[in-house]
Amino acid sequence: MLNMALPKGRLGEKAYALLSSAGYGSGEYSDIGRKLSFCDEKSGVNYFWVKPADVAVYVERGAADVGVVGKDILEEECPDVYELNDLKIGKCKMCVAACKDFKDDFSRPLRVATKFVHSAEEYYASIGRRITVIKLNGSVELAPVLGLSDVIFDIVETGSTLRANGLKVVEEVSEISARFIVNKSSYKFKSRDITQMSEKLNGVVETC
Repeated sequence: MLNMALPKGRLGEKAYALLSSAGYGSGEYSDIGRKLSFCDEKSGVNYFWVKPADVAVYVERGAADVGVVGKDILEEECPDVYELNDLKIGKCKMCVAACKDFKDDFSRPLRVATKFVHSAEEYYASIGRRITVIKLNGSVELAPVLGLSDVIFDIVETGSTLRANGLKVVEEVSEISARFIVNKSSYKFKSRDITQMSEKLNGVVETC
């Protein structure tokens, strides 16, 4: 059996639909109800559902052989796993956003509100801009509105939340999508099953 960690929520639903199309599911996501795990004996996969930010932890530490996780989490947490497939779902962008009248003042460090501290530091280091990071766990859009920060560094999907709060995107940093990841030891000892799953997922993604 392959143990697979999937993120709760919309991304998990999309991932399970993709896996079902590849022959690794039985029924719709809605049939699962409130179960945190279930076994699909026909395809040889034991699924369990965890918070999106925890998927990589389960895979890295071997509680799961494989998993589906956003590229944003991989870039932020840098887990020691293999990244095999870009699943082309959960697409969004990592962006810098600010109030509409924002003008950068290069005479001082830029105040950046974000929950993606490592990614923000990496990005601004790459362009040589001094920053002060303000770590927030949610509602980062309020930070520049209330004067807590100059900009935010966050994921943008449709931009509707930014517009509703009077913000605009000032820089698109990277493209984000869901990735199929593998525990390094599992890839060694269950290579045939994992490679087969990866190839089947690629086939489904290419036809979507």
